[in-house]
Amino acid sequence: MTTVRKLVDEKAETKIHTIQADATVLDALQIMAEADTGAVLVTENDKIIGIFTERDYAREGEVKGIYAKDTIVRDVMTSQMVMIRPETTLQECAELMRQYRVRHLPVLENERVIGIVSIRGLAEALLQQKQGTIVELEKYILGTGYGE
Repeated sequence: MTTVRKLVDEKAETKIHTIQADATVLDALQIMAEADTGAVLVTENDKIIGIFTERDYAREGEVKGIYAKDTIVRDVMTSQMVMIRPETTLQECAELMRQYRVRHLPVLENERVIGIVSIRGLAEALLQQKQGTIVELEKYILGTGYGE
């Protein structure tokens, strides 16, 4: 079974994007846009205290008449994060995302965040894993190059 470790190791550069809790939501959205990511970790005194996602803003921002330039990240972030370890399997990630209705899982190793698994990255990895299985089954059925 494929684990999160493989996803983290395959990324040439795993940059963790953060924002201070007292920054504005607009600042967070700008960081997310520049980094092409859907989430940033929220910090206070160099400690991670939550996660802010596009979904947080969609649900807690404009819909409620709260504007990004006037809102502090701390007021709309998610403080109860679901964290995973590098040994977590992709299937376990999918189940955690379903169970807790989240789309981003920070990866914790030795009390340090080493990456974030997004629902998109997870879907791509699961699809790649299934495609590999299909190719191996085709080779087995056709008797060509199985196990090579």
